[in-house]
Amino acid sequence: MWIGRHLACVTLVLGFGALASAAWADDQITIGFVTHSQGDPFIQQIIDGAQAAANDLGVTLKVAQQQGAAPDGQLKLVQNIVNAGAQGVATSVPGDSMANSLNDIISSGVPIVQFNLLSAAVKAPYVGEKSTQSGRILGKMVVDKLGGAATKGKVIIGNCFPGLTVLENRARGVEESLKTAPGIAILGPFDVKVSAVENYNHWEQLYAANPDAVALVGLCAPDVASLGKLNAANADKFVAGGYDLTAPNLQAVKDGHAYVTLGQSAFVQGYLPVALLVRAIKSKKPLEVGFYNAGTQAVTASSVDMANNLPPLTFAELQAISADPKATAAFYKPWSQCVNGPDAGKSCATIEPIAAEAQ
Repeated sequence: MWIGRHLACVTLVLGFGALASAAWADDQITIGFVTHSQGDPFIQQIIDGAQAAANDLGVTLKVAQQQGAAPDGQLKLVQNIVNAGAQGVATSVPGDSMANSLNDIISSGVPIVQFNLLSAAVKAPYVGEKSTQSGRILGKMVVDKLGGAATKGKVIIGNCFPGLTVLENRARGVEESLKTAPGIAILGPFDVKVSAVENYNHWEQLYAANPDAVALVGLCAPDVASLGKLNAANADKFVAGGYDLTAPNLQAVKDGHAYVTLGQSAFVQGYLPVALLVRAIKSKKPLEVGFYNAGTQAVTASSVDMANNLPPLTFAELQAISADPKATAAFYKPWSQCVNGPDAGKSCATIEPIAAEAQ
C-alpha cells in the first residue's frame, strides 16, 4: 500500500552504538513521563511504549497524568517530577504557555522531549506524526470510499480539543482532501469533547441535526468508537473515519460500523522519547531541536499498514496485540533493536526541522 511505503521509514539518527542494557542500569537513571487525557486507551498505548523502552534500557520510568489537557496542570506535573529527581522528562505539550518554563528546565540541564502534542516554542525535539499529511490521508480514504471526485453530500468533522496545533493541522489536511470532491459540503470542525460519554453525545447531536450526512470524520482517539456506535444505531448510513488503533476503535472497524482508523504509532511516541532522553543523559550532550516522524498507520477491515518497515499484520493479529503491551513490544522488536543497535544511524530515524511536522 502506497501510504506505508511513503511514510513508513522512521530513520533514527541516534548513534546509540551497541550499549548493553546492563550498562544503562548501573547509572540508575530516572525518566519522567507526563501525559494528558488520563485513562484514554490511546494514551495508555503511548505509556506502554515508554515502559518498554525503560525495560530495554534498564532505567526507571515515573509516569504522571492529568485527566484533561490544561497546560497549567501539565506544567505542574512536569515541574513536580523534575523536583522529585527525574534526570529527563518526556511530556506532551498542550499549550504554548508551557514553553518558557519548560525551556528554563532545559537550561538547568534536564533534557526534555515532546510527544503527541507540541509547542514549537519549546527548545526540545518532538516525536509524533506528520499531522497535516495524516489528515490528507484520512480525507482521501473517506472520499475514495464515498465514490471519489463525483461525491456529493455533507461531511461532518469533529475535533475533541479545538485549538491544539496537531489537531488543527489534521483538520486542515482532511479538508484539503475533501475539497477534491467539489460536491462535498464540509461542516465543522465542531467541538466533540474527549470523554467517551460527552464525545458520543456530541456526535449524536450533530448527526441528529444533519441526518443526510454521508460521512462523519473525527480527529481524536474516542471518535471512531463513538461513530461506530452511532452508525450501528442508524443502519450504517454514513462512512465513519478517524484516529488511533485502540481496541474499541478496531472493534468498530471489524464490525463494519466504521470504515477507517489511522494510527500514529503510539508505541514509537512512547519508546523514542525515552531512548532520546537516555542517550542525552549518558552522553551529557543537549538534544537537537527537531521533529521525529513516528509514522502514520492506515487500517481498514481489509488492509493493515503499520508503517516503520514493520512486518505485515492481519486485522485479527492487530486486534490481538492492540490491548497487549508485551505482544506489542515483541512486534516492534525489529524497530526497537534498530534504535538501540549499531545500525541506528543507517537504517532507522532522521531528525527533520520542527516545521516538517505540519507539512
